Formats: sequence, structure tokens, C-alpha cells
Amino acid sequence: MAESINSHMLPLNSMMLVGQGQVSIIPDLVVIRLGVQQAGEDLEVVQSQNAQTSEAILDALKQMGVKEIKTFQYTIDKYYEPENGTPVDKGYSVRNILEIRTKELSSVGQIIDTAVNAGSNMVDFISFEVSNPNQYYEQALNLAVMNEIEKAKSVARNLEIKINPVPAKIIENSSVPRPFQSFQREL
Repeated sequence: MAESINSHMLPLNSMMLVGQGQVSIIPDLVVIRLGVQQAGEDLEVVQSQNAQTSEAILDALKQMGVKEIKTFQYTIDKYYEPENGTPVDKGYSVRNILEIRTKELSSVGQIIDTAVNAGSNMVDFISFEVSNPNQYYEQALNLAVMNEIEKAKSVARNLEIKINPVPAKIIENSSVPRPFQSFQREL
């Protein structure tokens, strides 16, 4: 059932409609975040071990041809372990996360395997994305406007009135596009 809106909220002879638009695309970019986390009592030793492992990961990835690698996160935290219900200071935890971007979607498994074989003990994030999302966002936005105009025309036909279907005011209320990921497992 249609709900009427108080006349003081909308100008006379106006409609408030919502349009929807959706565009499906195939990703052309993968973003992988992986790295190494190590803990120990001596911060200098833990940092040195972490740096050596991180360098080994970088070298291995560069040898396989990965070019776009950057540090995404580097943290040093105090490290505690519970003993008899009480947290006991055990030193420090050092975490170095690298971000890899590649258009070679078929190389995701090889990139992760290479990093793990070089010492990575963390895979934080894998995302299949598009390199130019704005053009697709604009397409979806235009489809939403056309959808709203078609709704206005339909209402006008049903009410047997003439309208100017050009929107007087557009309020953009959209969500951030999210890639749909389908995973299949071979048995």
C-alpha cells in the first residue's frame, strides 16, 4: 500500500521516488595483504628477525615478478601471556604486513605459496577488485536515475496525469560497491 506524505514536506504536484541501478563486472585486480608476526623478550632481536623474514618474503616475490609491493602496516606491541589468570609480560610482538597488487589474478595461489615458503606466517586479506571503480559507479548511478524516471512515468500513467519526468532534486544515497566473491572447492 502506498503511503502519502504530508503536503508540507513536498512541493505541490511532486513525487518522491527511489531508483536503483546495478552493474556487474569482472574483477581485473587482486589485493593481497600478508606478512610476518614474531614475538620475543628482546625487542631489538624480534625486530631484526622480523626484518630478515620480511626481506626474504620481498626478495622471493620480486624474483617471481611481483612489482607492486608496499608496507601496509608495521606495529610493535607489548606481548602478554596469561599465567594463573594474570597477564605476564613476555616481551614484544612485531608485525609487518605487506600489500601486493597485481592484475595477474591467476597468480594469487603462487604469490601466497611463495610468501609462506619465504617465511610469511600471516595472510590477512585477499580482495578481487576493479582498477577503475568510478566508471562503473557512474554507470550504476545513471541506471538508478533512469529507473526512477521510469517509475515516475508509470505512476503518472496510472494516475492519468502529465508530468515532466526530469528530477528536480536528486539525493545520492548509495552504498560502497562490494565485490561478490564466489569460492569453489574441488574435492
